[in-house]
Amino acid sequence: MKKSISLFMILFLIVGVLAACGPSRSETGGNESNSNNQNDSGEKENTGESDKPEKLAVWVNDEASQKAALNEIFTKYEEETGIKIESVEMNMLDQIEALALDGPSGKGPDLFFQPHDRIGNVVLQGLAEPVDLGDAKSSYVDTAIDAVTYDGDVWGAPLVVETYGTFYNKQLVDKAPETMDELMDIAKNLTDESKDEYGFLMEAANFYFSYPFFAATGGYVFDKTDGAYDVSNIGLNNEGAVKGGELIGSWFKEGYIPVEVNPDIMNGLFTDGKTGVVITGPWNIPTYKEALGDDLATTLLPKIDGQVPQSFVGVKSWMLSSYSKNKEWATDLMKFITNEENSLLYFEKAGEMPANAAALESETVTGDELIKAFAEQVEYGEPMPSAPEMQQVWDPINNALQFIAKGDPANEVLDEAVQTIKDNIAASGSGQ
Repeated sequence: MKKSISLFMILFLIVGVLAACGPSRSETGGNESNSNNQNDSGEKENTGESDKPEKLAVWVNDEASQKAALNEIFTKYEEETGIKIESVEMNMLDQIEALALDGPSGKGPDLFFQPHDRIGNVVLQGLAEPVDLGDAKSSYVDTAIDAVTYDGDVWGAPLVVETYGTFYNKQLVDKAPETMDELMDIAKNLTDESKDEYGFLMEAANFYFSYPFFAATGGYVFDKTDGAYDVSNIGLNNEGAVKGGELIGSWFKEGYIPVEVNPDIMNGLFTDGKTGVVITGPWNIPTYKEALGDDLATTLLPKIDGQVPQSFVGVKSWMLSSYSKNKEWATDLMKFITNEENSLLYFEKAGEMPANAAALESETVTGDELIKAFAEQVEYGEPMPSAPEMQQVWDPINNALQFIAKGDPANEVLDEAVQTIKDNIAASGSGQ
């Protein structure tokens, strides 16, 4: 009798365990075909029910239009899964320090939001987990996946891509400048410093914007192979970089760009109709559009040696906290936020270009004549390096550009800048 009872109990336990492990989404009001995980075609994949949390905590950037868009997306996710999304507003640049403090105590998020060039620092501190995007990986533009790949692993689900391009005033410029020669002709013909009139302006002493003119002739920051940076291999003073530095220096030497130019001066002159062409980012579209109306137009960066130069591309992505106890569902949520439908919703509400390829190529985005050029420029761009050592690059190279603007030889100041970068990397203890 006791043996029979024992066998019965064993069978009962086995059935119970199997039932607990079985995937089910019935609590959400749907069957397995209505589960929330989505592949790159938009079809949904099943996520197990056994570890389904009551809520997921998400740190969102504290910008009004972004929050509004995300709240709509979170509401849809809650309706489909029954999981409550606890959204906490925090500037994305403050999130890393907060996560380092709150994560170990269990007060941190499951997901947080970061620009990709900070990934190296995040990984170095052990604050994030690599992400398995599965089939959804192919749904993002290649540049975005490249941006969130560090040391061979993917560290986020990209939501936003951004870069810069060319704006021009059709009242002053007959057609879009397609080549550097055409742009220089505009600069020569329209520039009159005595009247504060310029054919072409940009923040040329800011490496973020000037990088394309280094890259076009063979310059680079760090060598990168298979997602891994070789920070000992710096290409900012090679032959191509020097050639790019000399090109930039010529703009100041010819008086096309004043040494004291800054964003306020550039934007003011352009919106006042005193500048024909500026190179900057799509974040200026609202201001420029209000000032110039239908005279405002955009295009790609001007070609150098027949090629569109590589602009720096920034990517903002959702990252998975290493302290999250709900990693599978948190990954499910980040893929949901960044699918085609929700990426377009975010674009329409927040105005930031989607990293989802289908969304970026959609009529909603490309049908906007001003945004279209920036979406296309992304295809020619490359991600800003995400290695922690990049923080040692900005000041020396920007200082070098300031010296170049004042007429110092490009080869000498770039040699000095690269040596300073190497010294800074060694002093910081990184790059080992």
